[in-house]
Amino acid sequence: MPTHAERRYLPYSRKELFDLVAEVERYPEFLPWCTAVRVTRRSGNIFHADLVVRFKVFQERFVSKVTLHPHELIDVEYINGPFRYLNNHWRFIAADDGGCTIDFYVDFEFRSKVLQKLIGMLFNEAVSRMVGAFETRAHELYGEREQPIDEAEAGRPAASQA
Repeated sequence: MPTHAERRYLPYSRKELFDLVAEVERYPEFLPWCTAVRVTRRSGNIFHADLVVRFKVFQERFVSKVTLHPHELIDVEYINGPFRYLNNHWRFIAADDGGCTIDFYVDFEFRSKVLQKLIGMLFNEAVSRMVGAFETRAHELYGEREQPIDEAEAGRPAASQA
């Protein structure tokens, strides 16, 4: 039953932020409580991923189907695990200055009343921390930016200095 929606502007292109979120195999490197990820099946812009999440004494594994709509939307569909349901999406909205607004939404309910009660008390803080981890990761990968770079240049390496 916890629901969280958050919009956050970042000075990075839609492509950069989309690629960051879509690369789920890297989540254990920076995402709080995510200890392991394995992509089990991939077909075009759709893949299935197993995620292992650990919080205090709780460790849970869940499977989701991820549909990529390049540079615009990432839809996550719950398949199996500790939830009654899980609805999640990331929308990437280009800003006029070349940056991007991320529209993040998650809604879920655990099967376990104990887990539901525990996460309910910490939910908004935990989700904000997770979204913040993606922002920090963008700074690490793409550098600190006050001004976004042109989206056409986002995929190209920087020109070398002589």
